[in-house]
Amino acid sequence: MEAQISLPRELPQATRPVSLTDARLLAKLRGLAVDALRQMYQPQAGLFAFRLRLRDGRPVPEGLSPRYTAITLLGLVHEYPDAVRSTLHGDDPLALCERLATQVIQGGNLGDVALTLWAATLWGQDRPAEALRRRLLALLLPEGGYPTVELSWALMAATLDPVLIRNGCAERLAGRLLRAFQPDSGLFPHRVGGDGGMRGHVACFADVVYPIQALSTYHALTGEAAALAAARTCGERAVRNQGPDGQWWWHFDYRTGEPLERYPVYTVHQHGMGPMALAALADAGGPAFPAAVSKSLGWLAYTPEIDGSIIDWDHQLIWRKVARREPPKLARKLQAGLSYLHAGLRMPGLDGLLPPRTVDFECRPYELGWLLYAWPAE
Repeated sequence: MEAQISLPRELPQATRPVSLTDARLLAKLRGLAVDALRQMYQPQAGLFAFRLRLRDGRPVPEGLSPRYTAITLLGLVHEYPDAVRSTLHGDDPLALCERLATQVIQGGNLGDVALTLWAATLWGQDRPAEALRRRLLALLLPEGGYPTVELSWALMAATLDPVLIRNGCAERLAGRLLRAFQPDSGLFPHRVGGDGGMRGHVACFADVVYPIQALSTYHALTGEAAALAAARTCGERAVRNQGPDGQWWWHFDYRTGEPLERYPVYTVHQHGMGPMALAALADAGGPAFPAAVSKSLGWLAYTPEIDGSIIDWDHQLIWRKVARREPPKLARKLQAGLSYLHAGLRMPGLDGLLPPRTVDFECRPYELGWLLYAWPAE
């Protein structure tokens, strides 16, 4: 007997205006994402793999990831039932969500719990949401530092949860992010609270994307003007920093807002995270940046660093990133160290010394989950 797929609660979706060229590319990418996620789902474990990695000419699944499973569930929320059924090999997403909640409550960190609560809320899972809510509040009790990314996910979960709105959790989380925001640079730090040491001034693109998304959503539901103002300033800084061919660069100086090290360029930033954040900002009443989104997608179709496309249509995968040919993280360490000594110092000539021409032949399910979330079926 065919498994029955339960549907999430209906939520309004804003329009994502794109050009005809972008729309055609996105239609193909969405189909690719569903096919690739089907390869990544491990029905015996009830989780998505950590990644598919090219080995001897074919993609092979490796590991398991509760966090990536939660993000993929978010991406599937607004998919058509047939696509959900196909991706999960017939498994029920509600049952998957409940199993995942049990697992992360026992051993997950703030980010895992927040993402799973976010997914449970959107899928209409009240019972696991209640247990996840208690765990989230317990994890937030200490006054120590938290990664900006995880605080942003927690704010998204709290903003969409009526209980956490009423008890002030969402307001407190938004306040933490806003107090850490640097309006002069337009950036959030990599970590809210605590001393980051020699790398404390280094923020990454994820520290741009998720606060924009969370604060924009918080503003849309509460009307908090300071949240939209910070999200808008950060979004404008992100667009100013965008590369000439649509690249979203990777590391920035939190003090000045300027790029520190451009590579790697991650494909999930191009098709998922960048457009997702800018869409949330526009949905909340902030500016729309259609040209930046179009350039972001265009980099996937033609990736100038490799004089081709990073989309592998033969294997139906989008490879993870374009990186420098270098010892592990050498350029990032050099740029972080020099800029620690003085905000204006950079290592010159890196593109010649360490050319950005290396493709990372792996694909992770969360990347495709964010693609589907950013560009829902409707």
